[in-house]
Amino acid sequence: MDDRTGTRVGEAAQSPGTPTARPRRIRRAAALIAGASLFAGLLQVHAAPAAQAAAPGTGSRTAQVSVESVDPLTPAKDGTITVAGTVTNTGRGTITHAEAGLRISSSSPLTSRSAISSAATRTGSTGDDGSLITDHTAKLANIPSGTSSAFSLKVPVSALGLDADGVYQLGVTLNGQTADEAYNHVLGIQRTFLPWYSKADAKPTQFTFLWPLADRPHLAVRSDTDDQQSPIFLDDDLAADLAPGGRLQELVELGRTLPITWVVDPDLLATIDFMTRSYRVLGPDGDIAHTTPGRGTENAKQWLNDLKSATAGHEVVALPFGDTDIASIAHHGKEVPATLGHLKTATDLGVRTVDTILGLDPIANVAWPADGAVDPSIVDVATAGGADTVIARSDSFGEAGSLDYTPTSARPISGGTTAVVSDAVLSKAFQGDMTGASASALAVQEFLSQTLMISMQAPTKQRSIVVAPQRMPTASQAQEMARGIAAVGHSSWAQTISFDAATKATADPAANQKVPGPSAYPDYLRKQEISTSAFQDIQRTQGQLNGFTVILSRKDRVTVPFTAAVLRSMSNAWRGDPGGASLFRDSIGSYLTDLMGAVHILDKTNLTLSGRSATIPVTVKNELGQAVTGLELRLTSSAQIRLDVGDPQAGHRRGRAHPLPEVPHQGGCERTGAGDRPALYRGRRQVRRPDVVQRQGHLDHRHGDAGDRRRPAAPRTGRREDVQPAQAQGRGRNRCRRRRRGRRRRHGR
Repeated sequence: MDDRTGTRVGEAAQSPGTPTARPRRIRRAAALIAGASLFAGLLQVHAAPAAQAAAPGTGSRTAQVSVESVDPLTPAKDGTITVAGTVTNTGRGTITHAEAGLRISSSSPLTSRSAISSAATRTGSTGDDGSLITDHTAKLANIPSGTSSAFSLKVPVSALGLDADGVYQLGVTLNGQTADEAYNHVLGIQRTFLPWYSKADAKPTQFTFLWPLADRPHLAVRSDTDDQQSPIFLDDDLAADLAPGGRLQELVELGRTLPITWVVDPDLLATIDFMTRSYRVLGPDGDIAHTTPGRGTENAKQWLNDLKSATAGHEVVALPFGDTDIASIAHHGKEVPATLGHLKTATDLGVRTVDTILGLDPIANVAWPADGAVDPSIVDVATAGGADTVIARSDSFGEAGSLDYTPTSARPISGGTTAVVSDAVLSKAFQGDMTGASASALAVQEFLSQTLMISMQAPTKQRSIVVAPQRMPTASQAQEMARGIAAVGHSSWAQTISFDAATKATADPAANQKVPGPSAYPDYLRKQEISTSAFQDIQRTQGQLNGFTVILSRKDRVTVPFTAAVLRSMSNAWRGDPGGASLFRDSIGSYLTDLMGAVHILDKTNLTLSGRSATIPVTVKNELGQAVTGLELRLTSSAQIRLDVGDPQAGHRRGRAHPLPEVPHQGGCERTGAGDRPALYRGRRQVRRPDVVQRQGHLDHRHGDAGDRRRPAAPRTGRREDVQPAQAQGRGRNRCRRRRRGRRRRHGR
């Protein structure tokens, strides 16, 4: 409910009687990620068609090594570590004398975060990979070209030679021989990392993990024709996302047990709330006339209940309704009138939506530009919209060159605003394809190792670090994010704190506190932004909406859904889909045009005035599902010397206004059943013909003492203008007719 008045947030505006528009296609992008099966069975050999298509490898790139699990992620001092995976022969010949094993780079840990990133991307064997732990290898059968073999290595931690706390490079190698290289050597290597923390003498780093719940717009501005005023959905993709195993269901199920801060787009909540009731979906190619029933009602109910349970008592950040693209506003929209007002509206509506649906008071003074990229204009727009906290990212914000450790995220910037600079490496750790076991295992291991390295950079200096991942993680990405966050949360070198606590953390005076200039803003993000012309289109639509709603008896039934649709048209979700964004904006404008045309005057045949005055019947038809009031009829003439419509009203060039009584509705529209008829207003308007004299092909039009005015003759027609004609009066008589009448009297006729 909105403002506790009984009006549900996002309720549809219109009703039975809404005119039908021609179908429109809303393009969308959906990520379809195929799952990868794990290789199982120790020393099992099977075909690998993908490897056969690759270019043949040689030397230390003859085989591809995939590490699919490291257990445990953080080993204990007296424990063991198990590494499992597969090796694939990408060379031309058969690999013989195959043997999988582990290598530790050296007796000392890596010294920097950049060293971790560099090792993760390095290919081929080098001298820095260390020596093989010979007593704990796995012998493999011969591996023909293009086939794979699984392996599992169980190694005591004591055999690894770990000493100082820190992150160690762990190399998983395949040794063997080929026909071309008939000697034992490294044929393939995969590097991962082993966090080792036995002494636990560093001050634990405080981490804040943001957990986003957002999606692209799914609601059309048009409503269905049922009495519940339900909106129509552009598609039914959310039904699958809310089902068990779906993206959104996984996010809620995983998030309920994690030490996270929820970051929610309220539009997603409002959309799913609509799904808890019967709803309709556009037909093929966006066909509004042939909608189909939605399939996700039960899943939507369960998802909302699960989310309420998961977020109860926890911190929730509410984004502006629709996840407004504040960077686009800053660069292209802030000079367009009313655009900044939309951002403030989105912020307020977002708070009310979260409060209504989840029953909690969210944090709402937060702005999160795309990819955390900021410049001064973005910060200005964010603060103008009511935000005092801006989530940035370290690859945009930058650091002082002399700083050799990762500083606290919170930074005070101008005007009392706090920039929370999330860590770029940790925030982007799970952006890749996480469907493969190898990619996911390596991502989690590197994520965990990076957090330990942050603590080891300055062991005596406690810092607060924020991690802000991608806005719309896939289900597989969410699963690996959850594994990484859980591992960090249970580690002895880290603590988890709330987002509110992170924003209030004491800023590091050595950290950069200057917002980067406009030239530092990434080009790839600038190319994705909403254009100035798009904001102008939105402004025009809003202006038309403001003018239309003044006649409505139930304004909220139009203003609520149109306001929500306008906010959705400015969403971050449209980045990368300019065509879909344009079609969505067009659908808003075309529907408003249809609604405005639903109140109109019925066409009449040409009318000939037979005397000095006449009555014009006027019929106003209301096809809306609500009464309209405040209408005025205005009549103008395209031949003013033939038809005098009276003195002009202030603000109009010609015509006299006549207010109409309320024009009710009776449920009529093109889609109603038999017996329903549109409501009509029928009235009469009197007009008079002015005095005219025919002189040498000209008409003399007299107005009291104003004298004669010679004008060319014009046909006797009047023109009704817009949808608001009104009463008009004329004066005078036809001089020619007066002369004929005089002659008749003189001759006694």
